[in-house]
Amino acid sequence: MPEPIEFDNSYCRLPHSFYSHQGPAPVSAPSIIALNKLLAKELGIGYQFLSSPDGLNMLSGNSIVEGSRPIATVYAGYQFGNWNPQLGDGRAILLGEVISEAGHRFDLQLKGSGPTLYSRGGDGRAPLGPILREYIVSEAMHNLGIPTTRSLAAVSTGDPVQRETLEPGAILTRIASSHIRFGTFQYFAAKGDIEELTMLADHVISRHFPGALESTNPYLALLDNIMKKIALLVAKWQAIGFIHGVMNTDNMLVCGETVDYGPCAFMDEFDPRKVLSSIDSAGRYAYQNQPGIAQWNLMTFAQALLPLLADTQDEAIDLAKNILEGFPQEYADQYNSLMARKIGLSSDNPSAADLVTSLLQILQSQNLDYTLAFRS
Repeated sequence: MPEPIEFDNSYCRLPHSFYSHQGPAPVSAPSIIALNKLLAKELGIGYQFLSSPDGLNMLSGNSIVEGSRPIATVYAGYQFGNWNPQLGDGRAILLGEVISEAGHRFDLQLKGSGPTLYSRGGDGRAPLGPILREYIVSEAMHNLGIPTTRSLAAVSTGDPVQRETLEPGAILTRIASSHIRFGTFQYFAAKGDIEELTMLADHVISRHFPGALESTNPYLALLDNIMKKIALLVAKWQAIGFIHGVMNTDNMLVCGETVDYGPCAFMDEFDPRKVLSSIDSAGRYAYQNQPGIAQWNLMTFAQALLPLLADTQDEAIDLAKNILEGFPQEYADQYNSLMARKIGLSSDNPSAADLVTSLLQILQSQNLDYTLAFRS
């Protein structure tokens, strides 16, 4: 018999205020569409198990593997700049965490697995098209060297999903270093739950940034680490011409990985004002705005951390401000280095930034394809 997955569940060791215990809803006729054999090997998960009937039942939510403690997590967030005090996993279930062969911890989450406590009237399901899109794009991003959640499996459910039309349903098995969001911190900060906020920060430091414990102010070091992760992430987006489309704070992971491949795309004809979301009429999340939005999101994240940074709010604000003011330079250094290499120069060439600016102006004025311009 194939070996099942060995789960660990560190997030479940936090209080119940962080999540609701919630199992996935069964589906009628699951069938595997795609299995990521290489990722399974990296995670130490047996491909033989995943491709077995027991594996299919787990990937479709029809059964719970021993050791899994399925939960839906709660969070809040700024959506298109507007505060929403409670969101949460409305159509996703965290089955648990696995330790990879390299000793790294990863979440294993089912997306499209049915309604949860946080569904807000939604059906909790996902159409096949967006599931396949996320599977393909997330794996492309990984292979392009961009920090991202990944896709272990795509499974059709055999059940229709009603959207604008009736579409076949599917479930994605999403892998992430964690699914802890800026909005997770914002949820507890907005409620004034400082004890839970501290627990969350300690959990993130232990899981993602253990080096912060060596600092005289670990929570300030946490903010600094996350700022640098996000600066690198967005620099890589910009360099490759990736437009996320929905940079809400509930779509920003503290581990610095790309998440939520909704209306995303890669730039074709170069237009810095390009917008992808049909509801983003003001162009808030246009390509050219992504670095600024990342900094704004970091500012709102820092606001959530203020109670942990210092004994007085004024001191905490000064400390956070000092970190955030470093974002533009951190981003610029990363972006300029990446772009210099794209045009064949060393990353420290002083002429690179001006050359890149001139090239982008030509691409825009001539309506040239961003990716093809660098290939040629």
